[in-house]
Amino acid sequence: MNQLKEKIAIITGVSRLKGIGAAICKELAETGYHIFFTYWTEYDKKMPWSIDLDEPIKLKEELIQKGVKVSCMELDLTHFEAPEQLLNKVIEQLGYPDILINNAAYSTNNDFSNLTAEELDKHYMVNVRATTLLSSKFAQRFDKKSGGRIVNITSGQFQGPMPGELAYATTKGAVDALTITLSAELAPLGITVNSINPGPTDTGWMTESIKNELKPMFPFGRIGEPKDVAKAIKFLVSGEADWITGQIIHSEGGFRR
Repeated sequence: MNQLKEKIAIITGVSRLKGIGAAICKELAETGYHIFFTYWTEYDKKMPWSIDLDEPIKLKEELIQKGVKVSCMELDLTHFEAPEQLLNKVIEQLGYPDILINNAAYSTNNDFSNLTAEELDKHYMVNVRATTLLSSKFAQRFDKKSGGRIVNITSGQFQGPMPGELAYATTKGAVDALTITLSAELAPLGITVNSINPGPTDTGWMTESIKNELKPMFPFGRIGEPKDVAKAIKFLVSGEADWITGQIIHSEGGFRR
């Protein structure tokens, strides 16, 4: 813990115990980072995977057992004031944060034939606006000389087309662009900014049919797991990665489209 100097990490979009967000929280807590995570159960309740309403509290209890400080809040990132609310709460409960993991995302299936302005706006508000504003607010309040970290979760939009996910691909592609420009702006503040693409990851949404279809595309012969991306993020936020910034890293086990 002393080595990390009581570093504080924010992770957004942590509702489900099987999700990538929960895996990131666990990996960082085991390393000694204090954790503040957000969740929004209304979104997950509407998705095919659904959610038990006590999953965020169960995760909090599990993280506390690892000997770190843990706080969380339910937060709708589509609200204009959400980024400011989040930073205020983190500083009040844990202190000034060192790390921001923009994991929260909005995703529904749509294509050119049925995409609506309303649905596109929902994707934009979470995937682009909230990510950009939260990153900006984080940097504005960063009070150290070095060691700041922002990691965005992307989905390999420029690795190939994503038919049937037009709004998601469009808005997540903007996150790659944000990463490159923001990394140049924040380097003088001692903050690195990177994106990571975990590829298809089994967080509970995959049917057996989907798994059987995807598995041959992975040279390792298995589907990506949440812990795979969590371990990569643990490296990116560490002191060992202080010369890595502005990168979109494809950590997807050699996935072949």
